[in-house]
Amino acid sequence: MKRITVLSGKGGVGKSSIAASLAIALSKEHKIICADCDVDASNLALVVGLREKDFEQWKKISTNEKAILDEKKCRGCRKCVDVCHFNAISWNKEKKQPVFDRFSCEGCGVCQIVCPNKAIELKQVKNAKIGFGKTKYGFYVVSGQLEMGESGSGKVVAEVKKLAEEKSGKADLMIIDAAAGIGCPVIASVVGSDYVVGVTEPTPSGLSDLKRALQMVNHFGIPYGIVINKHDLNPKFTKEVEKFAEENGTEVLAKIPYNKGFADALVNLVPVIIYSPKTKKFFEDIASKIPKN
Repeated sequence: MKRITVLSGKGGVGKSSIAASLAIALSKEHKIICADCDVDASNLALVVGLREKDFEQWKKISTNEKAILDEKKCRGCRKCVDVCHFNAISWNKEKKQPVFDRFSCEGCGVCQIVCPNKAIELKQVKNAKIGFGKTKYGFYVVSGQLEMGESGSGKVVAEVKKLAEEKSGKADLMIIDAAAGIGCPVIASVVGSDYVVGVTEPTPSGLSDLKRALQMVNHFGIPYGIVINKHDLNPKFTKEVEKFAEENGTEVLAKIPYNKGFADALVNLVPVIIYSPKTKKFFEDIASKIPKN
């Protein structure tokens, strides 16, 4: 099964809308499955019309640990307070003991290592949930959601992709909708991909963030192409994006003009390729240019 990841670097450029419509275009000739790997703000399911009640299953998972103090063993040496780089441990002057903030704790385990009395233990926490649902377009969407205030999104992405593998059946394509930025969840989304679709808008910040994201893609040696969304809003800077693509030997897969239908489609929980049929050609062109072997 080939894996195609859609990323952007910058948020708000239409990445998830493009991923959803690209999935529908590809599903005409391929058996596909979608993995929504933006686990901090998952919305791919909504874009294709899947609501919470439409999911066949949700499962709580644990991909992270938190430090827990055994107050009876603690001797108040303060070593754990001094070594915590996440400021998750404060000092209680009255008790003369450390206090652990579970929301700031990243579960790195340094405090456990330096504690001379073995008063600190790392315990698994249920920090996310993953689930899947079948769209009316005939393919499954696997989604993950990080619980409020929890961390470990990169590991949750790995679990989403694993579940997508299990639910893929005889699918020959997995469409992965990555988060914005270049952090752990994006890296986890890109790892193992066969091709990347980089979405940008014709703005300095859009191109700058895309360049950073593609540097990461280059690190893994994965081929990619670029989609310029809302290209007609800034024709001058669209040429800058095209110049970047030419200088780097990168194909511009499509230039999509501004279309209010993108926003209307989101409001109505319908992919824009369905809501605004005139966009169909753009997504079919992108689908035809993506290598699938």
